[in-house]
Amino acid sequence: MPADQQQEVEQSLQHDPELAATCADMLLAQRLLDGVQRKPSQRATDSILQYSRTFLKAG
Repeated sequence: MPADQQQEVEQSLQHDPELAATCADMLLAQRLLDGVQRKPSQRATDSILQYSRTFLKAG
């Protein structure tokens, strides 16, 4: 973002508490979403495969 626009955003955040709170909430949500795992762990995959191998044998 260009420096002049960044300065306007910073000033807006300093003078508008509601905007600052909303921005803080969005930044927190972004951090939490960045930490979300997008695929199962190898352990979970192995457990599912192991279960599928024994499922029909047990029935």
